[in-house]
Amino acid sequence: MTNPLLARWTGDFALPPFAAISDADFAPAFETAFAEARAIVATIAESGEPPTFANTIEAMELAEETLDRVAGVFYNLVGADSTPEREALQRELAPKMAAFSSEVTMNAPLFRRIEALWEARDSLGLIPEQRRVLELYHRMFVRAGAALDEAARKRMSEVKERLAVLSTAFSQNLLADERDWALPLAEGDLEGLPDFVVASAKAAAEERGQEGHVLTLNRSLIVPFLQFSTRRDLREKAFKAWLARGANGGETDNRGLAAEILKLREERAKLLGYESFAAYKLEPEMAKTPGAVRDLLMQVWKPARARAEDDAAILAKMMRDDGINGEFEPWDWRYYAERRRKAEHDLDEAELKPYFALDAMIEAAFDCAHRLFGLTFRPIDAKLYNPDARAWEVLRDGRHVAVFVGDYFARASKRSGAWCSAFRTQRKLGGDQRPIVVNVCNFAKPSKGKPALLSWDDARTLFHEFGHALHQILSDVTYGFISGTAVARDFVELPSQLYEHWLEVPEVLDRHARHATTGEPIPVQLRDRLIAATTYDQGFATVEYLASALVDLAFHEGAAPTDPMAVQEKVLAEIGLPRAIRMRHATPHFAHVFAGDGYSAGYYSYMWSEVMDADAFEAFREAGDPFDAATAKRLEAHILSAGGSQEPDALYSAFRGRMPGVEPLLKGRGLLEPA
Repeated sequence: MTNPLLARWTGDFALPPFAAISDADFAPAFETAFAEARAIVATIAESGEPPTFANTIEAMELAEETLDRVAGVFYNLVGADSTPEREALQRELAPKMAAFSSEVTMNAPLFRRIEALWEARDSLGLIPEQRRVLELYHRMFVRAGAALDEAARKRMSEVKERLAVLSTAFSQNLLADERDWALPLAEGDLEGLPDFVVASAKAAAEERGQEGHVLTLNRSLIVPFLQFSTRRDLREKAFKAWLARGANGGETDNRGLAAEILKLREERAKLLGYESFAAYKLEPEMAKTPGAVRDLLMQVWKPARARAEDDAAILAKMMRDDGINGEFEPWDWRYYAERRRKAEHDLDEAELKPYFALDAMIEAAFDCAHRLFGLTFRPIDAKLYNPDARAWEVLRDGRHVAVFVGDYFARASKRSGAWCSAFRTQRKLGGDQRPIVVNVCNFAKPSKGKPALLSWDDARTLFHEFGHALHQILSDVTYGFISGTAVARDFVELPSQLYEHWLEVPEVLDRHARHATTGEPIPVQLRDRLIAATTYDQGFATVEYLASALVDLAFHEGAAPTDPMAVQEKVLAEIGLPRAIRMRHATPHFAHVFAGDGYSAGYYSYMWSEVMDADAFEAFREAGDPFDAATAKRLEAHILSAGGSQEPDALYSAFRGRMPGVEPLLKGRGLLEPA
């Protein structure tokens, strides 16, 4: 029988045939895909014809089509719905994928063809998009080591293969620690917990085949537990377990892996002539240099830390008023911050949550996309990879645009966090290929028959990931190499963070924030208090994020540390991290940085993009309408549909007419002192 991963998918919307795919299909499909891609690349590299854009760059664009298809399914599944078989194959594939990438990007005859095209670029008659693709291909090959001598190329390939193995191990260790820890909760342990937290703990027990209630390390469960549990002893136990992910000793301990990863990254950068990995990594980004990153982060650190220190003093007094002596601890912050929010803003998470049902928030995200960009979303009955996942056809003016998949609930087989990915990206070369985009979240699953209720933070996460999805859905480029989210790392968060702003628009809340039981809209007074409190506790949120970003930068800015944990502590001491706040992602579970190369020396990217997103939403305010058609049209034309077709600063300036300063960010976080 034909391997379903290798046959061209011809069903509705050319979706992967999930029902026909077994774990046993993946390994042979990868072997076939590797062999096919190698043969095509060899034909391109060894061609006797003079290099042209068509016979070299466009041919390379299509050379790995089968491999992209197989990998698109596998890596989405291994992140969202892993099995022991998939994890074993992921470990086996890590060095093979890295070796294949090195084979291609260090192929000397192929690089000579690309180099010849680059040197002749002004005489090739290329349109701007083609010139940009050529520039990026040439840059990719040079930065991969194609111009090195043979011995250096060999070592570079070895380094990349080892890094792939280490990052896979880091990710799987973290998943194991999160999957294996659970704290059974007796009736007395539920004290102070609102019904929605109790229901989530019951659903978590059911998922594990247990009776009663359990607390897990899923963020959508442990954070509300830390907010509401009156049991300080259990808050401490839970927080310490959350903090200890990847640092529990034994086979799943990530500390040694982190040190080796940093050492190999430094070697990789030095092979290419850079003084540090951060210098190498940041060169093609908007920031360009580690110094520019540090300048931005420290501009925000000072007011954020001051706000956090002021807040800590207030919260610590609340704790002492409760008769608790001793230090104000990290497991106390969320509990007293929630009580303070209720006292100062008359906001109670238990009162708010029924107005943020998952289905209503999905519809809110869809409705905003319709009003801004004319998109409509039609549910489709498709067999997907897990019963919790669901799909919609995306249309505009009745024409098919994309398929959107939403996979929202936490489960033991899913890695933590939230992300946007694609089973297929948009391109026009070789035929009009429409994207299949997926949002994956880890919201607490309700008990059977109960509606899924989101926190305000969960709802923001949903809008954030859907902003990424729109970047893929609305992509309109010829070449897959620059499609959708294939942009600079410190630009990719702009569409996602910008889209969060529409959740705070009063008319959006009036229309979609309806009580899950009664259907009544959120009361105006409650809505206004919620919006007024959006900058509440931003000292804490900003400080815990900046601490992680500054540690990431320090890891990669100079010589690789032999003891990353010591460097972490040194950086946190130097910047004066408040005692009751911890890094958002401590080193042993810092997946953004160590479970792959994406955000290494790049965790600052969220804040760099926030400088732009805060300013970008001002464009709608200046137009007098959050759904202003002309502004939305510019946003789509210059950012959402453009992919990586130009440098990010050119794209943003085309939308806004200029680049922004840091003031809108500080204002948006409530950190700007009144004049």
